[in-house]
Amino acid sequence: MASFNRVILLGNMTRDPEVRYTPGGTAVCEVGLAVNDRRKGQDGEWIEETTFIDVTLWGKTAETCGQYLSKGSPVLIEGRLKLDTWEQEGAKRSKLRVIAERMQMVGSRNGGGGGGGRVSNRSESEFGGYDGGYDDFGQAPPKKGGGGQAPPDDIPF
Repeated sequence: MASFNRVILLGNMTRDPEVRYTPGGTAVCEVGLAVNDRRKGQDGEWIEETTFIDVTLWGKTAETCGQYLSKGSPVLIEGRLKLDTWEQEGAKRSKLRVIAERMQMVGSRNGGGGGGGRVSNRSESEFGGYDGGYDDFGQAPPKKGGGGQAPPDDIPF
């Protein structure tokens, strides 16, 4: 039987990111994300509902998150669900979290609503190269070679 584990979330960070490093030197960042939902109740009134989700970012994505994002920052996360289980005081506990594979900053540095850069943990070879289409967020990757201006060196990702 086939399975599929993919999550796409757009929300605001609930706390400042804190980047740590594994003994092997890999960056890891755990953040909280608040995702708002609005729906009509049975009485016709709008109900606001917020879901809080723990997200783990790794590698360059974790470093970029720690450097450019803070509490309240809007961010788009794509990743997969992972169930953590442990035992505490004799009781079995579990928690569902998102392991981020891609992150896109949504707001600008000064709090505006402009677009942002896309950061991914995956290498181009992992995707099998560029196929000429758009990525999962509807953005065409920059063209390689052949004229045009090179991007500035100060882009962080």
